[in-house]
Amino acid sequence: QVQLVESGGGLVQPGGSLRLSCAASGSIFRVNFMGWYRQGPGKQRELVARIPSGGTTNYADSVKGRFTLSRDNAKNTVYLQMNSLKPEDTAVYYCNAHITDTARFARDYWGQGTQVTVSS
Repeated sequence: QVQLVESGGGLVQPGGSLRLSCAASGSIFRVNFMGWYRQGPGKQRELVARIPSGGTTNYADSVKGRFTLSRDNAKNTVYLQMNSLKPEDTAVYYCNAHITDTARFARDYWGQGTQVTVSS
């Protein structure tokens, strides 16, 4: 089995910063992609940022220049540093990982979600 454990999130004022973390653990052979999606009130889930095991990070246009996704391959962990937060960044943020397990079966995994609220 594979698990994703998220941490971070909370309430922050506009212009503030938060950092989210997501660690993958369990029967992992290889972590292919890791990243974050979000779902705001009344909106569909959307990609925030995603990073492959070796390659270029993809960011949503709405977060470019403000959010930074980094990855620690040794720990199977990704970190989303969110700066200059705006009220429209308010959403439930979900960690996502595409993982090949020790049985060589690959699939997507999701975290339980963490709330980020940007409000004064």
